[in-house]
This record gives sequence, structure tokens and C-alpha cells, in this order.
Amino acid sequence: MRLCRSYDGGMKICRAAWVLWIGLTLSCGDDSTAEQTSQSCKMATDCYPKIDAETLRGDPICLDKVTGGYCTHLCETDSDCCAVSGECSTGHPQVCAPFESTGKKQCFLSCETDVVKDSKLDDSDYCAKYANAAFGCRSTGGGSQNRKVCMP
Repeated sequence: MRLCRSYDGGMKICRAAWVLWIGLTLSCGDDSTAEQTSQSCKMATDCYPKIDAETLRGDPICLDKVTGGYCTHLCETDSDCCAVSGECSTGHPQVCAPFESTGKKQCFLSCETDVVKDSKLDDSDYCAKYANAAFGCRSTGGGSQNRKVCMP
């Protein structure tokens, strides 16, 4: 059995590369160890499948300004995030902050200095590891109540 095959124009596709690509493609799906906040979505009903979303301390939202969507929910304080049993699973803190100019506060995975410092990672690596490989640490853009959160 050959490891590589030649196709049109001499291009070679190696079996190991295909196996890696298939593995990466499958790993991009819903990860049972990831937080429900920050998961991709198309609509709010896609969010928080592990719990009754009606029990959240704020309506669920699928942020469509984020590529691939971003599950979150409305909140008033940090304690509204992870308030429901089963909502959060990793122990990584979430914060309640306004997103851009919407004026609505929502829950996001935090990458603030006091959260990241013990991880021995920089803030972008922290987000890539604990939220999504495509995420970095950025400001919510909510004016004077800005927070540093994991977002694409």
C-alpha cells in the first residue's frame, strides 16, 4: 500500500496528511469539555444544549457578528454567568460585559490578567486553549465597562 498517490499535474496527497485533516475536521465539532458559552451557533436555540436554556439568568443569544456565531446570554453581573448548574464545566471564569455598542451585557470567557496569570500562558494562547483555537483575547468594546474576553 502506497503512502502517497499522484493526482493531476503530479500533486501528491499523502495518507498521513488526510488522516490529520480528517482528525482536525472531526475535532472542530462540539467538544463536550468546552464551555457552552463561546460555542458556535446559527441561532440562539443552538446554544446551551446541556441545560434548559430557560433557566439561565438572561436570555440566550447567538452573536452573529462573530464568524461562526458565538453562544452567550444576557446578564447583569459576573455572578449571572455560570449561575445555573451545568451551565459551566471547566472552572474558567466568565465575566458579564457589554459587547461593542449594543449596550447589552453578556457572558464571555474571561482572559483578564488575574485569570490568565496562573495558567503560564499569554492571554491569546489561553483563549486558544480554553475557548477555541481561532480565538484571541480582546476587549468587548463596551465603552467604560470593557472587559478582556476570548473572542475571534
